[in-house]
Amino acid sequence: MPKSNPVDLFLDGASLVQTLGVGTRETSFYPALAAAFTATGDALTPRVVALSHPGGKKAGIPDFGFFVLPKGKRGAPPVWDAGVAAERGVVEVKGLGEDIATLAASPQVAKYLAAYGLVLCTNLRQWRLLEHVPGGAPKLRDQCDIAASDADFCPLLHGPRTDALRTRFAAFLDRCMLARAPLGKPEDLARLLASYAREALARLEEQASLPPLKSLREAMERALGMQFDAQKGEHLFRSTLVQTLFYGVFSAWAAHVREHATPFAWRQADWSLHVPVMQFLFQQVARPQALQPLGLAPLLDAAEDTLAHVDRAAFFKAFEEAAAVQYFYEPFLRFFDPTLQDALGVWYTPPEIVTYMVERVDRVLRSELGVADGLADERVWVLDPCCGTGSFVVAVLDRIRATLQTKGLGDLLGERLKRAATTRIVGFEIMTAPFVIAHWQVGEALSRVQAPLAGGERAAVYLTNALTGWNEAAQPPIPGFEALSREGAEASAVKRDKPILVVIGNPPYNAFAGTSPAAEGGLVDAYKAGLNTKWGIKKFNLDDLYVRFFRIAERRIAEQTGQGVVCYISNSSWLAGASFVVMRERLLQEFDAIWIDNLNGDSRETGKLTPAGAPDPSVFSTAFNREGIRVGTAITTMVRQAR
Repeated sequence: MPKSNPVDLFLDGASLVQTLGVGTRETSFYPALAAAFTATGDALTPRVVALSHPGGKKAGIPDFGFFVLPKGKRGAPPVWDAGVAAERGVVEVKGLGEDIATLAASPQVAKYLAAYGLVLCTNLRQWRLLEHVPGGAPKLRDQCDIAASDADFCPLLHGPRTDALRTRFAAFLDRCMLARAPLGKPEDLARLLASYAREALARLEEQASLPPLKSLREAMERALGMQFDAQKGEHLFRSTLVQTLFYGVFSAWAAHVREHATPFAWRQADWSLHVPVMQFLFQQVARPQALQPLGLAPLLDAAEDTLAHVDRAAFFKAFEEAAAVQYFYEPFLRFFDPTLQDALGVWYTPPEIVTYMVERVDRVLRSELGVADGLADERVWVLDPCCGTGSFVVAVLDRIRATLQTKGLGDLLGERLKRAATTRIVGFEIMTAPFVIAHWQVGEALSRVQAPLAGGERAAVYLTNALTGWNEAAQPPIPGFEALSREGAEASAVKRDKPILVVIGNPPYNAFAGTSPAAEGGLVDAYKAGLNTKWGIKKFNLDDLYVRFFRIAERRIAEQTGQGVVCYISNSSWLAGASFVVMRERLLQEFDAIWIDNLNGDSRETGKLTPAGAPDPSVFSTAFNREGIRVGTAITTMVRQAR
């Protein structure tokens, strides 16, 4: 990581003080602290400025105050109001050797809490964020320890530092400066919740050998067909649990505040989760006997405090109007675990692309297969095998709604749409965070047509590994893990028995799934047959996930249903690469017509520049990732008629 990381800036500055040997125990470390605070505040919007020794209150002079930089006209310096308060709290610093509990309980900190509401206390190696509680004891909002003891702290001044320490300390300072920030934008809340989730993941990875986690992992492998591999699969498993916790809390909060005026408590969150498998997973990780050894309860308490400060009206207006995916899930995943997004090749599909693909499929059903009502025909089963946050599922429901509105169904329209959403418009997803958002989005789509899900109703979106379980018989229930077993059984029933006529979606792009390819039963062997003997291709690579999803779609439509439509947006490398010659040959044999919309965008061919040298972002570019995906992409639509 670059030296702009707050922990490096602080420790390097502290190292200089120690090396000179003439510094004071406290004030000589102010420049090092200021560097770390500045690096953190400069990255926030709006910027947060750390000012040493601010005045203006009659509670003494804090060591630092956190101030929000006011907006000014372009090119002009910001204009501060006279006597502005430290809106984001103040800092009290002591030197090494000071007991952090004594510092936090000191009369001076109590005065600062009463005056400013939020105080960050530190003895250089230990950090505690305290919040004022009127009439009560201060609340510990957050904490971070750079080292376990003074003896462990000193080697960090000159020796190596882990990326985990850099990540955790930077995230902690982020949370400190954002703890009092107004929360009305979904991306701001996502950033804070992701920061707590990232700290939870770090703690979980330190305790990953706990027996309850081992039992849960084995049950998930059996029931959901996930079979996590050694190192990367472990990371995916732990990430899954953390996402379950924090997205479970978030979705329960969202449901609670819409229906109740009472304060939300995360300890009752499972009652607000309507999908049984999410209830079960949340209970497994959130129960006291699991949380206590993992040390996650304080982080969930902090998340609860954060949710209590959300401007609900502003948040839900933006959340619903601007799309939950782009303005909540995408920032959450980027701040929580960007390496996981890259490893899985997960990319948010632009709504224009989703709409185009759904409309294309609807027309192909009508023109090529003679299905007069297209996707609205109740015989048409649709599967997105990698549905993510449910964009394609919701777009299909919107297309069905548009068709049904022309038929004058009146009040029956909502019930027809609900029946489609709960039975034949199916999504599979392997990650719990997008799984939760997918259910949220389907629920919102049904609420818009006055047909909300009620009682035991749920969308036909399942937590499962789409690459396994297509031919195996149903597994017996796992004692103690019945909710997982039911989820796996319902997904398997779709894979084996339902007459899927349409496969649509945006398959993951990269070669890593976090699950063992052995469980897939030689899924892409058909695309390797004859590469060497017939085509003379000795070196080939068919490991990218999207190739496996093509094989899933081909096998499902051509070999099981016998007719249907496939529409994927994917990496375009299969169109010309030598490794894919057998794949191309098979698709030409198995489908009667294939249409390719080549969207280009391969950085190796264009350098992400137009011929004139201007930036050439891909169709996956967003406000959060201007460059977008770096591989070329194409939309492939294939139709097979009954033979």
